[in-house]
Formats: sequence, C-alpha cells, structure tokens
Amino acid sequence: MTSPTRLLPLLLATLVFAPAASAQGNRADSLRSAQALDVEGKHGEARAIFASLIQSAPDAASRAAAQRRLAMSYGYDANCAKVIELEEQVIAYWVTRRAAEPQNAHYQEGEMANEAARVCFDHGFLDEAERMYRRGSELGNGEPAPRTHPKSLWDFRVAHGMARIEARRGKPAEAKRWVAEARKALDSDPEMAKSQEQYFPYLIGYVALFTGDLQTAQAEFTKTTAAMRNDPFQVVLLGMTHEKMGHESVAMELYRKAYEMSTGSNPPNIYARTFTKQKLGLP
Repeated sequence: MTSPTRLLPLLLATLVFAPAASAQGNRADSLRSAQALDVEGKHGEARAIFASLIQSAPDAASRAAAQRRLAMSYGYDANCAKVIELEEQVIAYWVTRRAAEPQNAHYQEGEMANEAARVCFDHGFLDEAERMYRRGSELGNGEPAPRTHPKSLWDFRVAHGMARIEARRGKPAEAKRWVAEARKALDSDPEMAKSQEQYFPYLIGYVALFTGDLQTAQAEFTKTTAAMRNDPFQVVLLGMTHEKMGHESVAMELYRKAYEMSTGSNPPNIYARTFTKQKLGLP
C-alpha cells in the first residue's frame, strides 16, 4: 500500500499537469475543427479559429503550428502571397530552433518553403513557386553535419519543381532537362531514392500532360493513382488527362472520386478539393 507521503508528490504533479494537458487537448481539437470547416468551404469560420489560436498561443511552437494551418487555409483561395507571408513566419520560428535542434530546424525551414511553393505552383503562380522551391533548397542545405537529410534530396526537389514549372511555362526542352536532373539526383543516392522514387512517375506524367503527350500522361498517372492511393491530386491529374483526351465521362467520375478523397489539409488535398469543386459545379 502506498503511503500518504509518497502519494502527495504524485497528486501535486497531477494537479499541475492536468490543466496544461487539457488546454493542449482543447487546442488540438480546435485545430481539427477549423481544418474540417475549411474542407467544408467555411473558410471565414476556420480562419477565425486559427487567428484565435495564434493570438492565444502559450508558446512559439503552438503559434507556429496555427500559423501553418492558417497558411494552408488561404491555399483554398489561391492566395499565394498570404500563404508565403504566413509560411515565412513559421520559417522564422524554426530559425530560432537552430541552436537546440539544428538538423531538424533546417529541414523544417526547407519544408515550409516547399509547402508554400507547392500551393503557389498548383494555382499558377509560377515565379513565386520557383523562388520558394529554391529558397527551400537553400534553407535545407544549411543543415550542419551530421546531416539527416542529404543534399541529394533538395537537388531532387528543386529539379522536380522546376521541371513542372517549365512544363507549365510551355518550355518542353527545359522541362525535360530538369527531369533528367531529377533522375540524376535519385540515381546518385539510392538511400534517398527509397522514399522519393515514387514521385518520379508523377513527374514524368505531369511534364507529359502539359507538353501534349497525353498517352504517356495517362500511363504514368494510372501508375501513380495505384501507388499513391491517398493522394487525390494524382486522381485529379488522371482526370485532367482524360478530359484533354475527350473522355468527358471518365474525367468527371475521377473528379468526383478526388473530391470525396480530398479531406486533408496539405497542398495536394487543398488543390484537389478546390479544383474538383469547381469542375463538379458544387457550391
């Protein structure tokens, strides 16, 4: 049987910890609620919650988490400038973490820049996307030794982004040059390629779609939708391909599938949700 003197410290610890744990849980619930509102298209309500969470954040990490979610909320409106503004605030938080966790801090800085790039790119802000992809590489490559994320990863990400950007700019030769650079980065680092190889067929398909090679696009996106089952954006791309091929009914069915899938809050889900909502004529 535990003595009263031994129980007292445990009881005191519980009294101190319980309110903090409760508050943390409430913030997590609020974040989830706001993200659900964004998926439903209630962006004003969602942003009010995110703004409140930023204002009431108990620490810098909590504030940055809410700022990141608010940035993604503005992705639904294709507000590239606001997304970048907020992601830069999150990057600034990670800069303050460089001394305490240098490897992770630099990686997160690069991630946030790439996240902004992806939102901007999907909505057609190509120059801004290029700037943020390159910024992400620069920030990520600031990671000191011993590195946990190799230079080859950032080389691959920049090449992948630039190939898609140049395809959208109508420069097929430049796009294919960057595809070759992406392949080179994968081949140079088999360990890195274990996690990144899955994104190469998507790159081939994307460049093919926007440079007029629809047969290749269809073949590659058929692969990616099977391999990346939780990514509605791949389904959207296959739908775009069928639409350009004149397969209207197939495209619309794929768009309906992508809309139902796109309940997450990352850039692929956000773009898939907004694009298919418009295609399906939903309010």
